[in-house]
Amino acid sequence: MATALAKAAEGAASTEHAARIEHVSKSFAGPAGQQLVLDDITLDVAPGEFVTLLGASGCGKSTLLNLVAGLDKPTAGRITTDGRPALMFQEHALFPWLTAGKNIELALKLRGVPKSERRGRTEELLELVRLQGSYGKRVHELSGGMRQRVALARALAQDSQLLLMDEPFAALDAITRDVLHDELTRIWAETGLSVLFVTHNVREAVRLAQRVVLLSSRPGRVAREWRVEIPQPRRIEDAPVAELSLEITEVLRGEIRRHGQH
Repeated sequence: MATALAKAAEGAASTEHAARIEHVSKSFAGPAGQQLVLDDITLDVAPGEFVTLLGASGCGKSTLLNLVAGLDKPTAGRITTDGRPALMFQEHALFPWLTAGKNIELALKLRGVPKSERRGRTEELLELVRLQGSYGKRVHELSGGMRQRVALARALAQDSQLLLMDEPFAALDAITRDVLHDELTRIWAETGLSVLFVTHNVREAVRLAQRVVLLSSRPGRVAREWRVEIPQPRRIEDAPVAELSLEITEVLRGEIRRHGQH
């Protein structure tokens, strides 16, 4: 399907990094003074690469994603991205008074897409996330999985080279989550987008990613990285996925014990 999204694959090769995080630290003011949440994070995401960011709750994964998205600024260090990233949250954050299609069209409108082109592009995006015929459906008519598909289509409507995803499937049941894993993998392969995906689910991280990056417990530091050489398509129950997940889980448990968290 020839859409504006296909341009992501064409343009990716010309850029050295979709995202570059250089010696980034982040502190927040607390009752006891400044609290260090992220400490000296250095991480690159290559064009077209799928990276999962993994760690225990409170390690700063979402904070780092917000910094990459430009929603906050680092206390130290520098972040550069190939254009403005698109961000998808755990909650779908759809406007309930708009239809599925109109939620997507709003992103196109904010991007400056002419009104005459918005409906056609919206229909293409709905087809990409396999929601053909859902343009006129209200949010309350959609299942949880369908709402997240619309949210994904809205993120893709921003025509960004880099998609940031903050635990977008955490609230879904296991079967729906597994289906959306398949869909996300397909869309990533079709569009050539770069993806930085935050999760605390080790198997989800291995199921999706080309590279898994583990953050230590607070303050978050890059503790270790794994290249995932398992061919796609993968299943979450596949033996190689389970084996690597077990290895990563043991390292994660060690990080939690080392920092005295339970």
